[in-house]
Amino acid sequence: MIARRSMLGALLAAGAASPGAMAQHRWQAASGFAEGNYHTRNLRLFLEEVRVATGGALDIQLHSNGSLLPQPQIKRGVQQGQVQLGEILLTAYANEDPIFDLDQVPGVVSSMADAQRLMAVRGPAIEQRLARQGMHLLYLAPWPLVGLASQAPVNDAAAFRGLRLRTYSPISTRFAQLMGATAVLLPAPEVAQGFATGIVNAQLTTAPVAADTQAWDVTRVFTRLNLATSNNAVFVNRRAFDALPEAHREALRVAARRAAERAWAMAEEADAAALARMRERGMQVLDVSPALAEALREPSRILTEDWLARAGAEGRALLEAYRARA
Repeated sequence: MIARRSMLGALLAAGAASPGAMAQHRWQAASGFAEGNYHTRNLRLFLEEVRVATGGALDIQLHSNGSLLPQPQIKRGVQQGQVQLGEILLTAYANEDPIFDLDQVPGVVSSMADAQRLMAVRGPAIEQRLARQGMHLLYLAPWPLVGLASQAPVNDAAAFRGLRLRTYSPISTRFAQLMGATAVLLPAPEVAQGFATGIVNAQLTTAPVAADTQAWDVTRVFTRLNLATSNNAVFVNRRAFDALPEAHREALRVAARRAAERAWAMAEEADAAALARMRERGMQVLDVSPALAEALREPSRILTEDWLARAGAEGRALLEAYRARA
């Protein structure tokens, strides 16, 4: 923690001390995702497009894998102006607002086509929430559907009992508890340590994160639950954004639209590549069994009702609007 604060302080001090850097708007960006992850690759492409479009006048340095700010601190870091740009797993902030995790409610989304329809419905609401907190949303990017990495096949509800299950959001934690598992909330950079110390012995995750964390070293089976999805949000500090020349703001908007479109293809490619890597490393990749699919219905119903109670009339309207597009 001390090292991160020292690094952050040095970067901000360097920007303040250099007149050239100020004139050129040198920004810092923080992400909690690994360098090889497709979200990070997409973000780097976005930043490079902005740099080229502005002739280098807006230069944004990316610090991935929580190297500058730990993942749980990135949103506040952008909000307070510690860094100008951040990328977060939106559902991890669902305790602030239930709109952030509608896509995490089990059974609401069961395909990437569903995920795309849902993002179209809730995107404006997410943008409004961030704007009220002093931030400007640049783009949303999807994750593939959620699966389960475990030591042995999980073919029914009974197999969840006794699992020390890594979760990544409030609603995934509640789901694990309803299934009888012991839930342990861990961000992606801490998963490997969680397995190494025995805190967890299975994880709810996407295939790309399973591959990023080398799931084959600690688990043997990946079950494609197709239970839910989630989004990353890439956003900037509103004051920093407003301080840019209009040409630079437009460069950010144009590059953001391309990044949002690119993210869908990258998500599907990353999912297929990660599943292939797991198979190559000796893991079984299984579809959800009929018995397990049936066992997931009741937790899904409970969590949908819980979400509607938290989200109120606006949340119900969003869910109904999404279902009307099916």
